[in-house]
Amino acid sequence: MKTRYILTFLAALALFSACHKPEFIETTADRQGLTSLTAIFSFGPYTDQEMAKLTVTDDTQDRFVIPIPYFFPPTSEDETLVYMTRVRVQAELQPNYTLSPPLTLLDLTEENWFTYTDPHGNSREICITGERVKSAECVLMSFVLDAPAVAGVIDQAARTVILPTKEDVSAATARVQLSPHAAIFPNPAIPRDYSQPFTYTVTAHDGTEAEYTVMVGDPEKIDSGINPASVEKLFNFDPVSRLGLPDFTAACPVSIAAIGGQLVICPGDSSTPITVNGLDGTKTGTLVLGSAVPGSIANDAAEHLLITNVARGGDEREVVNLYRTSSVKEEPTLLYSFENPVDCPIGHKMKVMGDIDHDAVIIYTVEGIDGITSASQIVTLTVRDGEVASLEVTDFAPTGLAWGSAPVNVATVVPASADPAKDGWFLNYYEGGTQEIDCLHWISPSLADTPLGSYGGDLAWGNNANCLDTKTFNKVNYLAMFVVSHFPAWGIGPKLYLYDVDTPSSPGLLFANETIGWYQQGSYAVAAGDVTIAPSADGFKVYVYYYDHNSQVVGGYVADCIKR
Repeated sequence: MKTRYILTFLAALALFSACHKPEFIETTADRQGLTSLTAIFSFGPYTDQEMAKLTVTDDTQDRFVIPIPYFFPPTSEDETLVYMTRVRVQAELQPNYTLSPPLTLLDLTEENWFTYTDPHGNSREICITGERVKSAECVLMSFVLDAPAVAGVIDQAARTVILPTKEDVSAATARVQLSPHAAIFPNPAIPRDYSQPFTYTVTAHDGTEAEYTVMVGDPEKIDSGINPASVEKLFNFDPVSRLGLPDFTAACPVSIAAIGGQLVICPGDSSTPITVNGLDGTKTGTLVLGSAVPGSIANDAAEHLLITNVARGGDEREVVNLYRTSSVKEEPTLLYSFENPVDCPIGHKMKVMGDIDHDAVIIYTVEGIDGITSASQIVTLTVRDGEVASLEVTDFAPTGLAWGSAPVNVATVVPASADPAKDGWFLNYYEGGTQEIDCLHWISPSLADTPLGSYGGDLAWGNNANCLDTKTFNKVNYLAMFVVSHFPAWGIGPKLYLYDVDTPSSPGLLFANETIGWYQQGSYAVAAGDVTIAPSADGFKVYVYYYDHNSQVVGGYVADCIKR
């Protein structure tokens, strides 16, 4: 992050503050003045996080009740009653509407009365209070047979579970994942005959019910790619308070991966990576490492996890040991070992496209060294028939692109397909903070650079888009780009983009979220992060997970290719 951009921003802010005078903004009589009330924790482990929000659709009423979740986080058993007596409440008001006295800390177990005044001086008394509410969610999130091992494909709209198998399922047990605090009946752990349709009832915490029918069959896929209507948010929360991960001041080159329904988070600080449930973010344990040293991790497209160490280059060059595993609970085995072939470090940024049991491309992005040199190279391992067949160093210096050190200023380079010799690469990194420069790049096999456009509106200088991943899903190549915020305290948040890159020189945007919520807004430090795409083993679903270390947020989405 260049100092001159920070100083320019502060100077402009000071000039604006000095010249601006308060004005009366005319408001029409029929405009709604109060649009929302937000309850925020004022103490405890979730201080400053949003507890609940009431969207006001009619501000003519006299009583506003903020719905407080019964538990927080929703996946926990921690009840919220203890926090309700001292809640910071914020009101979203249109210009020239007021509440008197001003909102401060409220006891939401009591009635709190205020004078609500519109721009024309009309006043009335309103009450703001709270009420704990039990969750009405009764969703069957996953359904997996134990033996034979079959993952059910769930159609939430039809509330059906299709078991894509031709094996004997006449006496099978199952494991399920439900909405937090929901229950299922009958017990799926009891053997049942799934060769005939069987119906379960899922009951929410508040008693709301939904029925799901499980049956053997073959879900019909769309011809190719992701069904855009299926994109669904899984979770978005603070990994520090909820998972105990390092805060934004720690220089963590974080990396993430996903296999077997588990999201694996590697801080990159020599600590053991943790595992969380890939559907709801609940911590499930730690990754079994064996002899592997977790400098960074990555997943391929076929439920395999790669673990690599970080290795110095040049005169102090070290050996890279690349391990693989198919389960977070099994000890990894050594896939390949090699001496770092370049003069700079590698290992903090590793990505893989393909299936390491068959054919794949594994890319290490070479890192610059602060005060010594930038970098412009990658180290590529090509896997053929499950074995590393070649190691190659590619130098992007002819493109004029060069980047700095990990974790903030390094690039991420990913293959545009499983055959980069034919389709080239994508890369991105912080290049100086202007929209004309900061953009996604496609590098052709002949090393021609094609800038593909900027991101982040007028605040491109405050974004760090060096988090990329590519995978093939349902015959289409996809690129995920996650933009980490340099300055979350200044209102600049992270952003997520998913592109169809079957034509690498002209990506098609499938999905974007430029308003991701984040949980660290006090200052700024290490703008590092990661993103990963993880297709499911059955080929019907694909998961996209992201992690912003500076803004303190981890989240995920799921989509599928089922025809509806």
